[in-house]
Amino acid sequence: MKQSLIITLMILSLAVFAMAGTGPSAPPGPGTPTTDVLGAHLNYGRGCAACHAPHNGAQGNGADKSGDLKGGTSILWGQDVGALYGVSLQFGSTNGTTGYQEVLPASMAAGTPDVNGLLTCLSCHDGNYAKGAMMQNAVYETLPSTYGTYNTVPTLLGAATSEGYLATHPVGLNAAIGCGAPWNWDCTNSNGKILMNGPLSKNFVNDYGYFVSPAAYNGNAIVVCTTCHNQHLMNVVQVTTKNSGMSIGNYGTMFFMVGPYSPNTTTAQANSTAQFCRQCHGANANEFYGANLPTVF
Repeated sequence: MKQSLIITLMILSLAVFAMAGTGPSAPPGPGTPTTDVLGAHLNYGRGCAACHAPHNGAQGNGADKSGDLKGGTSILWGQDVGALYGVSLQFGSTNGTTGYQEVLPASMAAGTPDVNGLLTCLSCHDGNYAKGAMMQNAVYETLPSTYGTYNTVPTLLGAATSEGYLATHPVGLNAAIGCGAPWNWDCTNSNGKILMNGPLSKNFVNDYGYFVSPAAYNGNAIVVCTTCHNQHLMNVVQVTTKNSGMSIGNYGTMFFMVGPYSPNTTTAQANSTAQFCRQCHGANANEFYGANLPTVF
């Protein structure tokens, strides 16, 4: 009798376990992705292989239009980068200055932050020099109503005309991030790494965090594409105790931003998009003026 009871309980336990394994999953929580995290970078279902060709680089992807056969030697890059080698880009002029000029490296093995933080991105996202780039003339994500309705773009960085790079946020070896008054955070540049260790910048980190990833070049922290964008996560970012005073967990984002960035909200006082920009632009932050205002989503 006792043995029969034990066997019955075991059968019931296995049945419950099976039901738990095949039943509906829990509803998504705040910040839980409802679509694949790669988003636009699924590239119509091609996924990782659209950018990283496991065999023969750009030639293996049929993309070696410029004859460059060495792109795959760096991070198995599978897009044609040959047309970008040595190109000089002129970024936006401000306050009468000549702006920022960036000369792209001469090869994928040049050993500068451009290679993975700028050159590779442009091979898919620029239609001025990298003809046949992946960008399909429209913003992939649905724009929030507050952003307007214009979502068509000739290329990601614009046509090579009076706009184009002149209307683009500077990136590259000359786009250095500074510390100190009157416009920058009371931070410290430690051999190319920004330390938010001043009283004002600490308050900002406690209210939002510090998620951006500047590249280091000649002892300076510089802005490259991957400083603000994580090419592998379009719609979610993880918050940990290491980079933020916010609650630990997953938060929604857009446009592959590396920090919580949620303009698609009905909350009038939402400020997560502004907080993202304030990571570098300290003089535009509440904490710069002694206020402690939380991040609102």
